Amino acid sequence: MKIFVVDDNPHVLALMQQTLDAHGEVEAYHDGAEALTRAAASPPDLIVSDYRMKGMDGRALVERLRGRAETKEVAVILVATKSDIDEELNAFADQVDEFVTKPFFARDLAARAKRSLDKIYINKKQREAAAAGGSALRGKLSEMNIMDLFQAMEMGVKTCLISIGNGEHLAEIYFSEGQVYHCTMRPERSATIEMKGDAVVNQVAKWKGGTFEINFSAPKSNEKSTETGTQGLLMEAMRLLDEENR
Repeated sequence: MKIFVVDDNPHVLALMQQTLDAHGEVEAYHDGAEALTRAAASPPDLIVSDYRMKGMDGRALVERLRGRAETKEVAVILVATKSDIDEELNAFADQVDEFVTKPFFARDLAARAKRSLDKIYINKKQREAAAAGGSALRGKLSEMNIMDLFQAMEMGVKTCLISIGNGEHLAEIYFSEGQVYHCTMRPERSATIEMKGDAVVNQVAKWKGGTFEINFSAPKSNEKSTETGTQGLLMEAMRLLDEENR
């Protein structure tokens, strides 16, 4: 993943670069015009930019990115004060992936960037699979855990089937437009379903290793077994996991 960070404050720029370095190849720019020129020549996957900057500010940068064919799909996280977001940028929300409120914690910026990058990764792999004549994306839980997978499906508004195995059990989780609606679990060498619904997510969240396969052309299940949406399922699974760890 290629990430641009843009800020005219050198200290904040260095913090952004250091924070996001673990998530990709990071390039740092002191103004919007320089970042735009570089993006036009070699588009990044994600741009994290301050809103208020000398010369070309963050909003102008986004408007020019969206106006160019080669950069119109680049994901953008805009960093701004709460008053700027409320008073000036609310109507601009559909042009960016997320707003990060200043002052920000580095870990919060990293988490939001990771969430956007996961969605970008899934979309990229989906296009590659389609171009290769397939529809499935495979990976390891050590590379993308349950939380990351679910959030990427929700942000990307995906309809698909995710099959997750840990060597002993196989969980099948159906999504419709980013929301989980049916889950089952069975032994990997058996067709007998042992568990359904929310309990499946609670169980899978405990798995430290395993593999997953995302099938974007799988038939939709006619059964609905979950009681809450994707975020609700994740929050409950994490709460139970915290309790168990304590």
